[in-house]
Formats: sequence, structure tokens, C-alpha cells
Amino acid sequence: MANHSAGAPVRYRTFIALVSAGFRRYSTYRQATLAGLFTNVLFGFMRTYVLLAVVGRQAAGYDARQIVTYVWVSQGLIATVGLWGELGLADRIRTGDVVADLLRPVPPVFAYLAADLGRAGFAALVRFVGPVLVGALAFDLRWPQRPATYPLFVVSAVLATVISFGCRYLTEAAAYWLLDARGPRIVWALCSNALTGLVFPLSFLPGRVAAVLWTATPFPWLLQAPADVVVERHSAGGALVLVAGQAGWAGLMLAVAGYAQRLGTRRLVVQGG
Repeated sequence: MANHSAGAPVRYRTFIALVSAGFRRYSTYRQATLAGLFTNVLFGFMRTYVLLAVVGRQAAGYDARQIVTYVWVSQGLIATVGLWGELGLADRIRTGDVVADLLRPVPPVFAYLAADLGRAGFAALVRFVGPVLVGALAFDLRWPQRPATYPLFVVSAVLATVISFGCRYLTEAAAYWLLDARGPRIVWALCSNALTGLVFPLSFLPGRVAAVLWTATPFPWLLQAPADVVVERHSAGGALVLVAGQAGWAGLMLAVAGYAQRLGTRRLVVQGG
């Protein structure tokens, strides 16, 4: 019992140290960060005018101000949740460097998750705040009317990041069997573009299609859910249901990622790695 109680603080400190290391690592990529910020802002204007032309005053439960806010929040969330970010796992599997990860006392899923949360923290300060500020200067955004929405959105964004991490980890872990994860990455890129609510809110789709996406896939929980929370498309209770759904998907994706890692480790052992 004493060993278990003593181990928890050590794991906690290790996790925090890895998060901090991830934050520092990504904060060094200043030029890439500015280039990505410029791209987010540019596409933010394009998406805003296209959706406003389609929506008019109101459509699918969104009014014009909610749509504008939805666009700029989702643009900021792209980098924050790491929608198109790579973890580096696939490359390490291909080169064999993943063996060093397996020899460390920290489980790979634990270590990669911590680093990714550090990355998300830095992205939130620059790649999220930047586009939202530009959107606020150029348009009349709809700020949350309920004070509880602000902390709830933070929790939603963190859970969305964890879900995204689980999806990307599975995509890259495919390299244990395929050796090259470019195919799964292309599939992930297509799905994360079309099925997360990035191109347009998923409520624009037929009801049955949207219901299948929400219940059977993790994609809407990455961008659509946190964006709906912040624009207060639902009641306070509805927003809590969304965040609870995200928590369930986050736990599921981490569990599946851990299982895939164990299978991948066995495959390396069988092959003599």
C-alpha cells in the first residue's frame, strides 16, 4: 500500500515535467507558429463570408453571430487540439527508435499524451487566442452569456485534445503493422476535415447522418462539441451533456490507444525488436 501511495506523486510529477517539456519544445517553433497563425486567420475570413452567405440570419439552430463565433473558435481549435499534428511515433517505429521509448519507465501513451498537452497549452496561447482576437476585431462575435460557459469550454477543449491525441496515436501506431503510416494519415486528414465540423457545422447534415457521426465516431467531439459549448447553442444542461460525452470518448480513445500499444509491443518482440 505504501509503495502505491508513494508512486502516485512520482507519476504526477513526471507527467507535469513532460507537459512542461512539450510546452517548451513547441514554443521554439516561432516562425512556424506565425505562419500557421496567418493561415488560420486567412481561412477564418474565407469561412466566415461563405457561411454567412449560406446561413443568412439563421440556420440549423445558429444565428449569424453564433456562426461567426463558431468559425473563429473552430479556427483557433485546429492547432490547439492538434487536428493535423503529428506525434512522431510513426517515424520512430519505422526507424526502430521506438525501442528506446519502450525501455523507459514511463509508458509511451503516458509520455506522448503529456508532451501533446504541453503542445496544446502553447497553441492555446497563440494559435487560439490570436484568431479569436482577430475575429473579435473584424466581426461582432457572440460572447458567452452564462459565466459557467467559460470554464466549461476550457474543460471541453482539453477533452477534445485528449480525444484528438487518441485518434492520432492510433493512426501512427498503425506503423507497427504497416511500417509506413502515410495511408492512415491521409484517411485521418480527410476525416478530420470533413467530419469534425470544421468545414461546416454538422447540424447542416441530414439528421440521421449527424446522429450516426455523434454516436458512432469521435470526430464531432473534436471541434463541433467545444464550439457548440462556447456559442451556447444548447442549454446549460445540454452543454454539460456534451462535455460528459467528450469525457467518455476521451477515456475510450486512451484505452484503445493503450491496447494498440500493447499489441504493437508484442509484435516488436515477436519480430525480435
